[in-house]
Amino acid sequence: MVKYVFKLPDLGEGTTKAEIVKWHVAAGDIVREDQPLVDMMTDKATMEIPSPIGGTILQIHGEPGDITPVGAELAVFDVANLPHEQASEPATPATIEKPEPVAKAAAPSVAPPAPKSSERREKPTASPAVRRLANERSISLEDVPGSGPNGRVLREDIEAFVDAPPPKSVRSGMSSDIDIEEIKIIGLRRAIAERMQDAKRRIPHITYVEEIDVSSLEELRDHLNKEHAARAIKLTMLPLLMRAVAKAVALYPQCNALFDDAAGVVRRHRSVHIGVATQTPSGLMVPVVRHVETLGLWESAGEVARLAGRAREGRATRDELTGSTITISSLGGLGGVVSTPVINAPEVAIIGVNRIVERPVVHRGAIVVRKMMNLSSSFDHRIIDGWDAASFIQAIKGFLEQPATLFIEPPR
Repeated sequence: MVKYVFKLPDLGEGTTKAEIVKWHVAAGDIVREDQPLVDMMTDKATMEIPSPIGGTILQIHGEPGDITPVGAELAVFDVANLPHEQASEPATPATIEKPEPVAKAAAPSVAPPAPKSSERREKPTASPAVRRLANERSISLEDVPGSGPNGRVLREDIEAFVDAPPPKSVRSGMSSDIDIEEIKIIGLRRAIAERMQDAKRRIPHITYVEEIDVSSLEELRDHLNKEHAARAIKLTMLPLLMRAVAKAVALYPQCNALFDDAAGVVRRHRSVHIGVATQTPSGLMVPVVRHVETLGLWESAGEVARLAGRAREGRATRDELTGSTITISSLGGLGGVVSTPVINAPEVAIIGVNRIVERPVVHRGAIVVRKMMNLSSSFDHRIIDGWDAASFIQAIKGFLEQPATLFIEPPR
């Protein structure tokens, strides 16, 4: 036996540790070089780490949810009998440890003994997208019957497995453990929980709600979409709101800032980097559209679509998920009437978008049906006074209710 010890590599940008999200292998598995080994999460970015070499997995160190420092052992391989494609490629001597006897009486402490090959189902095959979908839904591919060629697990197999009815309790009318599902909070969900808890504990929130008549804005948006019907991307409300926010923070720069409360310093930013809260299968992520003050409507729309797609597919990079100076949060059609968004620390403001509804209002002395939308926005009351918060939202309201002003530079 020749053992190869694989340690968590340097993940860049000063990262010193990462969380194990999901193992793609188990003790006893035969793996090939570059085969998915483990998913690790650092900050908000989750990355798939491939196997550095082919061989048989002897041990894996750590379980999902464990925090592993850079340089710590992740997996131990037996590389004495590589898969036949790699048999002619000698392993790098510098990374091979001297053979060590393995005590037959002791099982590995981090993984159960592998069953005999005759008792173990062959490791299922699936595309990276299907593996990611299974990971997002906390499903083990070994449990899913594959309907593809040679038992390959397809997307529809995952969906059918999820939709399958749960087994009934042995005795009807009586509760049993099968009625309770325990879900360990790990990965992105744990990071979200910790950030939300920290934000609510440390930041005194003030929420200001204002209603906005977006009838004219919606007419403009509909007109622009018809005029540019050939474009692949349709204009939503979000790029128009982003433009209004960028113009409003030029008037109220204290709202486009980061508060380092440990140092007691507020850093105001001239550039407007807007975080767009995006719901993904793994949880809430906030990709960042940078330099919104320099972008046209279609450029903003394109960036929002691109970044949201990468976040939902689990491909967003660290750079795409960090660096925002103010955040917009929207639940789309589920936006409700009022919300109380939690500030994305260390920012000092978040703009919450509620649903657009048609309702009767008094407009120019007459009762008419208009399209109305509420903005429910929260501010760090340590930095933003109530008057400034209200004035900032009123500025956004003015830009949205008179959409021509979105494209007019103020006089100098």
